[in-house]
Amino acid sequence: MSTAVSTTSLCDLSAAQMRVGYLSGDFTPSEVMASTLARIRDVNGDRATGINAFTEVLDDEATSQAATATERLHVARRRGDRLPPLFGIPVATKEKHALAGRTLEQCLAAHRGRIADADHPIVARIRAAGGIIHARTTSPEFSCATVTHSPMWGVTRNPYNLAASPGGSSGGAGAALAAGMATLATASDIAGSTRIPAGFTGTVGYKAPYGRIPGAPPLSADTYRGDGPMARTVDDTALLADVMSGHHHSDHFSWGGSGQLAGTLDAHTSLDGVRVGISITLGDFDVHPDVASATLRAAEALRQRGAEVVDVTLPWRSDEIRETIFAHFGHLLAPAMRAETAGGPPVAAYTEQFMRDAEAAAQRLSHLDSVAADARLQAQLASAMADVDALLCPVSAVTSLAADGNYLDGIEVVGPDATPVHLQHYWQAHLTSPFNVANRCPVLAVPAGIATDGVPIGVQLVGKPLDEAMPFRLGRAVEDALGVPSWREAQVRDSAPSETEARRVDAQ
Repeated sequence: MSTAVSTTSLCDLSAAQMRVGYLSGDFTPSEVMASTLARIRDVNGDRATGINAFTEVLDDEATSQAATATERLHVARRRGDRLPPLFGIPVATKEKHALAGRTLEQCLAAHRGRIADADHPIVARIRAAGGIIHARTTSPEFSCATVTHSPMWGVTRNPYNLAASPGGSSGGAGAALAAGMATLATASDIAGSTRIPAGFTGTVGYKAPYGRIPGAPPLSADTYRGDGPMARTVDDTALLADVMSGHHHSDHFSWGGSGQLAGTLDAHTSLDGVRVGISITLGDFDVHPDVASATLRAAEALRQRGAEVVDVTLPWRSDEIRETIFAHFGHLLAPAMRAETAGGPPVAAYTEQFMRDAEAAAQRLSHLDSVAADARLQAQLASAMADVDALLCPVSAVTSLAADGNYLDGIEVVGPDATPVHLQHYWQAHLTSPFNVANRCPVLAVPAGIATDGVPIGVQLVGKPLDEAMPFRLGRAVEDALGVPSWREAQVRDSAPSETEARRVDAQ
């Protein structure tokens, strides 16, 4: 796989820079799309050893749409017409976000050959805003893992370190963005599936308040879930979130008008008077020293911009959080997953384990018990954030996951004293799912450093319920101070070790 790529390629520009270049006449959508497709051919590689970020690349369709946009651009410049917000921008969509007339398989052999009859609401909005969908990104089966590999689509790898996963479930989106193979990307998040890959790939991911971005029924009724944007910058993420947001007639739970985040960012640059709580462990998570250090650097960046940063304490235990979320999944997702795959080909090992874990938790906790557990966690978070405007914490406790890892018997983590700790369930290695339980809180994941294994480290900025602007204001400050080097500047391993080898590295 070649890595001899110019650092000034058009595909590396942000969406904001592309818009400026279009209007100034420096380049056209056709040139940007040609650069993006060339990058994909150059670096994506194959299923065996490559980054492997896509289920399909829509070369001809995207090239044709970019040519049409270029013609429209020439007319718009002569007339002084305004361009729609995503005009001519390459956008990669997660395969689960339906494109009418194309497959909608969710990585499941039982769904092979299924065709979508309509665009997902966010896909329709991206197209209406002028975005060009040029590729579709990989995910694990049912989007139910925090790594991205499957029998159907193979292993998706992290551009920063091919031995590592880009995270999941929106791993293809994170990998594509990091390697310059997409400018913007769609993602989804039911326990961290946007924020985890953002954290591991040095990109930005946003989990909006529940219902702010419309989903696809019937599972849009799940209060833990949400679709959302990923990008390489905070401003680009706000731009895509604005396009996606607002009530849609097909999703009864969606609400509000179109987003205003981009304008809010321009209006607020100082953090004077903002009070931010910091919790590195969210109770008892065993957080790797590299991750803790990066989170403290993010806190200092906020202080330098004028924010007051104070310690907050949460009574959470990672095993109790795991029990809470899996009981929820057991009463809703597991039955749907069983029904969807009954009588079909075997599912991946991690999918079967997810269903069994969820079913077992639902046996231990009734639906009412599950709702009560949600309410306790929500109340504890509200109490901890009562005197602050936002919360800062890590995305993941570990620095990376093995690209081919299943983690069926748990995971080894390294705590602050560098002592290895074995956790029963690998989902306890991520600090994201509590904010799916408290899913009216907006959460932005931004990069805050690079770990010793070469993989980026992300932090979460958690706003109070429905306060979308605050995480973006804080995220821009962290981004300005702690921008991470690109994947080309980081050491990329040429071969991927086994899960056992990756665990050994994690434990050192």
